[in-house]
Amino acid sequence: MRLPSKVTPYRKSVLAKFPAVIKVLQQGDIRPGDLYQKVKRGVDMADFIEILDALYLLEKVDFIPGKGVLHYVEEDSMR
Repeated sequence: MRLPSKVTPYRKSVLAKFPAVIKVLQQGDIRPGDLYQKVKRGVDMADFIEILDALYLLEKVDFIPGKGVLHYVEEDSMR
């Protein structure tokens, strides 16, 4: 994961790309492929996968297998 450091400025890190992905996720459930199509202009595939991994680990996104969609987890619905 490309995190901000002395070598990598924040704007080139994966963290800087979180808001673009979260903004789309907040609009409603979406298939991963459709989400990538909406954010691919600013996010390459490797970064996209790392962003989804990180958001899942942070419990900000969940995958609903029956529907095959990603669901943004609201603050008040967290455990």
